Amino acid sequence: MTQKKVAVVAIGGNALIVDKTKQSIPDQFAAIQETMSHIAGMIEDGWDVVITHGNGPQVGFILRRSELSMHELHAVPMDYCGADTQGAIGYMAQRSLRNEFKKRGMQKQAVTVVTQVQVDADDPAFAKPSKPVGSFLDEETAKKRMAEGQDFVEDAGRGWRRVVPSPLPVNIVEVEAIKKLIESGFSVIAVGGGGIPVVENEGGELSGVEAVIDKDFASGLLANLIHADLLVISTAVERVAINFNKPNQKWLDEMTVAEAEKYIAEGHFAPGSMLPKVQAIVKFLKEGGKKALITDPPNIQRALRGETGTWVVP
Repeated sequence: MTQKKVAVVAIGGNALIVDKTKQSIPDQFAAIQETMSHIAGMIEDGWDVVITHGNGPQVGFILRRSELSMHELHAVPMDYCGADTQGAIGYMAQRSLRNEFKKRGMQKQAVTVVTQVQVDADDPAFAKPSKPVGSFLDEETAKKRMAEGQDFVEDAGRGWRRVVPSPLPVNIVEVEAIKKLIESGFSVIAVGGGGIPVVENEGGELSGVEAVIDKDFASGLLANLIHADLLVISTAVERVAINFNKPNQKWLDEMTVAEAEKYIAEGHFAPGSMLPKVQAIVKFLKEGGKKALITDPPNIQRALRGETGTWVVP
């Protein structure tokens, strides 16, 4: 029996929330169902897949509910927000995949692993919180929260927004369980939202921290740790471009790590958009990864056949 190929597929926010008019739970389920149908096609083609996902808007919704009910209910810490969203989004992905497998007559089962991702307590990110989370608040409320120890920044006249650290992932606590599930033939959903951020003390005990881990970096680390054959970062565009939205825009079919680093240095990729995706892929490939692919969900199967997408190679 030939050994199956293993891929980590990181799905972006557009796979969950298409636009601001479609944020309800049924809308989110419809969006993830559409994305999972493309991933099921990849699984049907012979890939063993670990699916990772973002959770930014969903964490924002939890924090907003927490703010609205602050006089009646307890606040929700960031690590618990991460755990909540892993369960809810994992459930939507599991149900979508189960229905898709049934439709295709595939004997497969999906399972979600609530995943803790270890970060370094001394990561410089903790000294410079930069990742915006939650709602826009007025100055008075923000300054009151700042006096209680939270960090806020004023955002271009739109109000004040909380910022938390975004440290780099260093280890995935449940990685051995994820490996065993893949080996047993399960389609795994893991490292949701970049994972629940935890730090380890000298005695080896874990505790959650108020932080957000970039899901593309966490997906790359997972792909390295399980020796995946491929890292797929799915996003809103079919291929990557340099000189994006300019008259000399050029779509890329392939780039090497060296070319990717050159394009990063030249400022071709937007921070908070394509930049972290390309940076995560570069790190994955430099640390032993074989190859990576950037494309949108509807084109995953076409890209795997070499018809589209942007491939990144060592």
